[in-house]
Amino acid sequence: MSEADSDAPLRGGIDLGGTKIEAVVFDAENQAKGSARHPTPTSGGPADVAAAMGVAMHEAAQAAGLTTAQLKGVGVGSPGSVDGANGTVASARNLPGWDGSYALGQELEHALGTRVVVGNDVQVAITAEYQLGAGRPYASLLGVFWGTGVGGGLILGGTPWRGRGGAGEIGHMVIERGGRRCPCGNRGCLEAYAGRGAMEARARKLIADGRDSDLPKIMRDKGRTRFTSSVWAKALEHEDPLATELIDQAVNALGAGIASAVNLLDVEAVIIGGGLGVRFGDPYAERIRAAMKKHLFPGHQDPDVHLTGLGDLGGALGAALLV
Repeated sequence: MSEADSDAPLRGGIDLGGTKIEAVVFDAENQAKGSARHPTPTSGGPADVAAAMGVAMHEAAQAAGLTTAQLKGVGVGSPGSVDGANGTVASARNLPGWDGSYALGQELEHALGTRVVVGNDVQVAITAEYQLGAGRPYASLLGVFWGTGVGGGLILGGTPWRGRGGAGEIGHMVIERGGRRCPCGNRGCLEAYAGRGAMEARARKLIADGRDSDLPKIMRDKGRTRFTSSVWAKALEHEDPLATELIDQAVNALGAGIASAVNLLDVEAVIIGGGLGVRFGDPYAERIRAAMKKHLFPGHQDPDVHLTGLGDLGGALGAALLV
């Protein structure tokens, strides 16, 4: 890459989720100049996911009128345990075949021809909220992103808290000892009740056992192969009893899990995001706040609860800020 290219003001951000890959090119003022969205592969392994990410980033750069090699760099927000120094991602269990560690940063550098920096998906998103979005008034934040899984990110004393690479895994706080099996393999995790993937598995089992629900029909009508956030939203709009029951359980589980984290950390604010969080919006952020209230320690000041201020592009923007 030439010296001129290395000084380019445009940089890329990739938000890798369990359902979709969002790739965006941003300018120096954090305005989107080109974007592309692809479904996340449901089979294969990390190499297949990395290939899909590369395709999405190439398309986003083309939409912005340049090649990926002309970008200053590309940031990636990935689920799982991230070693930012080495660009590796481990145990991203909501992605196909991703149980071990994979050199995602190195693979994408080869594919894109520019520097790649990798961070945890929710941590980069909550850092963007702290700098540019709903978290700006606060020095301490807990981000809770409700999507395929339930991810978390932390700002403590104005500084992102990453621990040893795996901090913020609020979805794997145990809220019911011996409870439902979580995709991570443990029992009773918050994600086992509130993650979209776990809710879909639960819904499909109950439907197979004879429960009535329009979820499969809505999925087919939308041309989907999974119960995406839009499928759940339409089912709730139709007052589907099973969808309503499972979402109610998810809200109560989120309330208990988030309140437990707040009781430990005493953060000033909680930011709700993720595919389901953004899709359901402020009414559900308020429902989660009310569900938290029952579990908050009485001696603490309750935190403010906000929906993400940066919307669906917050993850990609937070990733780009890594560059």
